[in-house]
Amino acid sequence: MILLSKILAGLALLAFASLLSLLFEGVDRIFHARMQLRIGPPLLQPFYDVLKLLGKENIVPRRAIPWAFNGAPWLAAATALMVFLYVPMGSLPPILSGEGDLILIMYLLGFSAVAMAIGGFASGSVYANIGAQREMVLMMSYELPLATVVVSLAWFAYRTGMPGAPFSLETYVAMPVWSVAGWTGTFGLLALLVSLLFVVPAETGKVPMDIAEAKTEILDGLICEYSGRNLAMFKMAFSLRTLAMCAVVVSLFFPWSLGKLLNLSGMAFFLVDFLFFWVKVFLVQVIFVTIIRTTFGRLKIWQASRLYWYQVAGLALAGMVLLSLDVIL
Repeated sequence: MILLSKILAGLALLAFASLLSLLFEGVDRIFHARMQLRIGPPLLQPFYDVLKLLGKENIVPRRAIPWAFNGAPWLAAATALMVFLYVPMGSLPPILSGEGDLILIMYLLGFSAVAMAIGGFASGSVYANIGAQREMVLMMSYELPLATVVVSLAWFAYRTGMPGAPFSLETYVAMPVWSVAGWTGTFGLLALLVSLLFVVPAETGKVPMDIAEAKTEILDGLICEYSGRNLAMFKMAFSLRTLAMCAVVVSLFFPWSLGKLLNLSGMAFFLVDFLFFWVKVFLVQVIFVTIIRTTFGRLKIWQASRLYWYQVAGLALAGMVLLSLDVIL
């Protein structure tokens, strides 16, 4: 019965996350348009796009490798979707949990990006090949600061005696890292937070880091040969990765409970915290995805790589040093 309940809860959560990612995508497009003084598409336009694509025929190029070309979009969407099984939502524990959730989430997000690159390489298109190469270079660039942030938080949680496994998201939801840090540690956490927020656009493929798609340069890059259900899965993968990355940011740095603040209990406590969690995810997506992609233009691949290897990685290392000093002092 426990296994069956987890399976049913997991399926319900995955369906909810899929629908919510498309809804947030619609809000993102409206905010983006309004900031540019345009009306923008309807709120449900992402749903219309995906449903229309699901009814279209898949076209496989003659030079493509069919099994890799057709499998990559589904693998990219599935791995991004699996992240939500390990994310605590408010006061609700994750469907699946363990001592290495953060490491697994990094692998799942990375695997989703690799699957997209494989699809581009397998399409046989020159434009898609360029986009896939850019995706791999970008991933190798932002993985360093991302790993630095995760390892620094885990080490800090272990050294300060926070209850729970250092690489489990539940640890940071149960006790916010801000509550155990001194002044030096607070500045270190701020540096890590800024570093992680810099990673969000690259992890989600949004401007200024949509270098692998670049419509005006390489005609959508690694997805330029996709159509029908395969393209729908790629659209879902982009939306799910955005929502998943914002959810991880909230769990690590903004895990505060509204239910505790209002002294709620029972079902009301879990419901309020669940809704408050998604409000925080929505705000993170609007502020650090929508506004950023509207304000800045796309970077060149060498500019993005240099940014992550030097400035962002350096900031993350500075945060690690400040957290170390906080523990020592």
